[in-house]
Order: sequence, then structure tokens, then C-alpha cells
Amino acid sequence: MDEAALQQALTDTQNLGEMPDADAVGTVGSPDCGDMVRMWIKYKDKDGQKVIDKASFQSFGCQTAIAVASIATELIRGKTKEEALSMSAEELSKPLGPLPPMKIHCGQMVEGALRAALEAEQKTSISAAPVQSDQSGTLADALNLAGKTQGKIKIILTS
Repeated sequence: MDEAALQQALTDTQNLGEMPDADAVGTVGSPDCGDMVRMWIKYKDKDGQKVIDKASFQSFGCQTAIAVASIATELIRGKTKEEALSMSAEELSKPLGPLPPMKIHCGQMVEGALRAALEAEQKTSISAAPVQSDQSGTLADALNLAGKTQGKIKIILTS
């Protein structure tokens, strides 16, 4: 991992925070390290095609998770849902250089949060239901709910 790129990404963190009017929200966490990432996505119509207008995130995680999430929110802007779904953790973290083995899960968590948001949007658009309340609160709310209810947070196991 390029330490200078990591420090620059942290200094220039983009799109940090909740997005109350999001079309989709996804949350993932890693039980190995306790990190969690939540991602919000908002779409717009561009030339008759639905594309990602903006994305934001919250993270309870290390510097690498924050940097990858920040970079990912910029990389997916202007992409269709299908284009964003095709992006791998490696692509989302590529500007930081190759991640060391103990940090690969950071990119995987961001990819998971992105996929969870895109899949949540698909489910809600099919049912015409609003985003579920368990995914519209803060990341801290999700942590509090996790101990009280089942199925609120998707856990990604990493090696």
C-alpha cells in the first residue's frame, strides 16, 4: 500500500456522512476487526439512463477502510448500477496501491456495503416500499440494533 496515497486520501476524505434522501443504503461489518461501513447511494437520470449521482459513507473502521470508502464513492459516480456492481474490491482500492494482506478486508467491506446498497435498492424498487428504517439511521444505530434484533447487519467473513 502506498502510504502517501493513503494519507492523501484521508486528508481529502470525500462524501463522509449520512444522506437522508438516499435511494439505497447498505451496511456491512467484519467480526474479525470490528470495522463497519455503511454506504448511501442517490441516483439521477442521465440521457434516459439511471446512474449514480452521489454516494456517501460512514465507517467505524481503520484508516484504510475510510480511505477506500472515500475513493469508492468518487469512483462509482456516474456509473449505472450494473457498472458499479461489476467493480471489485481491488478496483475500489486501486488508487491506494496493493493493500497488505491484513488490510484486504477493508476493500472487501466497502465492496460489500456497495453491493448491499445496490441490492437493497433493487428490492425496494421491486416492492415499491421505502428504504427499511433499520438502514436509514446512523451507523451507531445499526450497532445498537444489532444486539437486539436479527438480520440488521450483514457480516462478511474474511480470512
